[in-house]
Amino acid sequence: MSSKKSFSGKIIILSLFVAPILAEWNTQDYIRREHSLTKPYQGSGMALPYWDFLGSTIVTSNYVRLTPDLQSKSGAIWNTHPCQTRNWDLQVQFKVHGKGKDLFGDGFVIWYVKDRMQNGPVFGSKDYFSGLGIVLDTYSNHNGAHNHQHPYISAMVNNGSLHYDHDRDGTHTQVAGCEAKFRNYNHDTYISIVYKDDTLVVSTDLEGKNAWKECFRVENILLPTGYYFGASATTGDLSDNHDIIAVKMYELDLLESQNQNDDRSQIIPSAATSDAPRERLEDEKPAMSGVKTFLWMMFVAIIIIVLVVCGIMWYQKRQENARKRLY
Repeated sequence: MSSKKSFSGKIIILSLFVAPILAEWNTQDYIRREHSLTKPYQGSGMALPYWDFLGSTIVTSNYVRLTPDLQSKSGAIWNTHPCQTRNWDLQVQFKVHGKGKDLFGDGFVIWYVKDRMQNGPVFGSKDYFSGLGIVLDTYSNHNGAHNHQHPYISAMVNNGSLHYDHDRDGTHTQVAGCEAKFRNYNHDTYISIVYKDDTLVVSTDLEGKNAWKECFRVENILLPTGYYFGASATTGDLSDNHDIIAVKMYELDLLESQNQNDDRSQIIPSAATSDAPRERLEDEKPAMSGVKTFLWMMFVAIIIIVLVVCGIMWYQKRQENARKRLY
C-alpha cells in the first residue's frame, strides 16, 4: 500500500514539472499554418503552399523578395485562404535594405483586405481597398504634408471609399503611426500586428533584443472575418530590396465577452477615430560626409578669395584713375 502511495506521489510531483512545459508548448498549437510562411519554403521558385505571388517577387531558400534594389519594380505575395479568425496576431519577419544611404524607397505594406492579387498604385497593390493596410514607408515625399521622420509605420482602415494619397504620405487617412528606423540592419527585424477585441496594436522588434516595443494602439477598429493577408512593395526612381523572411499567424482566444457564434463576415471596415490632418514639416536633411564638407568649405573659400582679389583690383584701378585726373 505504501509503495502505491509513493508511486502516486511521484506522478503528482512529475506532473507539476511537466504541466508548465506542456502549457508552454500548447501556446504554439494556435499557430494557423494556412496563414503562415516559414523556412524552408517548399516549392521555392515556382510555388508556395498557401501563397501566391505577383510581379517582381522571387522566392529563394532564405527569403521572399518582393522587389530587388532596382527602379520601377513592384511585387506582392497573397495568402490563398481567407482568415475566419476573430482575434489574431500576425508576426512578420522582414528585411528592407539597399545601396542607398540618403535616398531610398519606396516601402511596403502588410495587408488584411477583401480583394487579393490586385496590382495598383498603393505600394504595389489596389487603391480604394476594403480592409486594413499597415504601411512601412521609407521614402519621405517632399511634396507631402507630415510632421514625422522616415522610415515610418502607419495604419489605414478603408471601407473602399478612401484614396491613399502618396503626395501626402497617407497622413490624412491614417488612424495612427510611429517613426521606426527599420532599414539596413544586419540582424533580424520583426513587426507584430495584433487585432483583438476590436483593438489594433502594432509593435516592433528592430533592435535584436527579442522584445516587442509598442508602436501604436487604436481601439474601436472594426474588421470583418473572411479577408486575406498579403504583403506588397514597390520602388520608383528610388529603390530597396524588400524581403519577407517569415509570416506567422496566431489565433488568439476569444474573450469571455465575445460570442463565438457572432457572424462578423458582413462588418464594414471602420475606425472610430483617425489622426487629424497635420502641417508640413521637412525631414531633417542628412548630415554631409567629411569629404562633402571639405569640398563645400573649399568652394566657399575660393569664392571669398575671388571676391577679395576683384575688390583689390577695383580699388587699385580707382586709385590709378584718380592720380591721372590730378596730373
